[in-house]
Amino acid sequence: MKHILHTSFFKSMNKSIFALILLVSVKVTTAQDFHLSQYDAPPMFLNPAMTGMFDGKYRVHGHYRTQWMAVATKPFTTAGISFDMPIKKFGAGIQVFNYRAGVGTYNALSVLLSLGYDVVLDKQKNHHIALGVQGGIVNKSVNQNKLSFGNQYTTANDGGFDAGVPSGETFTNDNFTIHDINAGFLYYYAKENSRLNPFIGFSAFHLTQPTETFFDKANKLPLRYYAHGGVKVNINEKIQLLPKFIYMKQINDQEFTGTLLLHYFLKSSDTYLIFGPTYRSKDAAIIEGGIKKGRYTCRVSYDINTSKLKQVSHSRGGFEISLTYIARRDKPNPLANCPRL
Repeated sequence: MKHILHTSFFKSMNKSIFALILLVSVKVTTAQDFHLSQYDAPPMFLNPAMTGMFDGKYRVHGHYRTQWMAVATKPFTTAGISFDMPIKKFGAGIQVFNYRAGVGTYNALSVLLSLGYDVVLDKQKNHHIALGVQGGIVNKSVNQNKLSFGNQYTTANDGGFDAGVPSGETFTNDNFTIHDINAGFLYYYAKENSRLNPFIGFSAFHLTQPTETFFDKANKLPLRYYAHGGVKVNINEKIQLLPKFIYMKQINDQEFTGTLLLHYFLKSSDTYLIFGPTYRSKDAAIIEGGIKKGRYTCRVSYDINTSKLKQVSHSRGGFEISLTYIARRDKPNPLANCPRL
C-alpha cells in the first residue's frame, strides 16, 4: 500500500524535494492509519463499549476530516456518521465511515453494528464497567489507472512521471470486501456530584485478522489496540477540566496523544464553551474549540504539523469538525452518565 500513498502529487517538485518527501512519507504513512484528532467525538469509533452509554433517548454523530492539503493534489479525507441508543442496560448502534486517499482514489468504506452492555458494580450505581462488541464489513478499492510508481519517474525534461513506463506492479483486483470484528471495555465513575470522574478503557480492532490485498498475496490485516482514559475534574459550577489520553499500537507502529480540554459554563445561556490543546507524539500539535448548547455539541480542531514533513507542508496539517445530537428523555430516571470524554 505504500505505492498507493506515494502518488503523482510529487510531480511539481524537483528531484531533491521529491527524494526527501518520499523518504519522510514512508515513515509517516506506515505509522499512521486513518485517524482522528477528535478521537473520542465518535464514541463507537474509539471503543465499542461506549455504545449507548449516555443520558438520552438516542445519539446521532457526524464527522469530517481533511488532511495533507498542503502537499497533496488529492488530500486525504475521512467522513462518518453514527447512530446509537440505550435499551435498558444495553446499547445498540451503527457506524458508517468512509476514508479516501490520494490520486489513486484509494477508498475504504466500513459499515459496523455495535452492541454494548453496562455492568453496575455497587449499590450506589457509581462504579460501572461497560462491555462492547462490534462487527460488520469493510470495502476497499483503488483506481490503479490513476497511480504513478517510483520506477515510472524519469529525469528527462527536468524530471517527472511517464505513465508509458511499466509500473512493475501486478494487481489481481481493485476492489474487495472483508469482515471486521472489534471489542472493548470501559470503566467509569458516574457519581454526578463528585469532584473527580475518572474513566479508562481498552479496545481491540480486527480481531479475526481478515485477509486483504490488491495483489496475489495472503496479507493479513493486523490487530490494532487502543488504550484510553482520563478524568473529568469539576473545579466549580462553571469550570470543568478534562485531561485525557489515547495510546494506539499496531504491530511495531505506536502513537500517543494527550489532551487537556477546558469546559466553561455560561449559565445565562445554558451553554458550555470548549477549548484546549492536544499533542500527538512526533506528528502534530492540535488546537480544539467547540460549543455545547442544549442537545447539540459542535467541535472544531486544526492540526499543526510537527513531523519532518513540516519542511514541505509549512506546518499545515488537517482540519476536523464534528457535530453530535443527543435527544433528551421524556421520563426521569436516566442511565448513569458516562463522563463526557
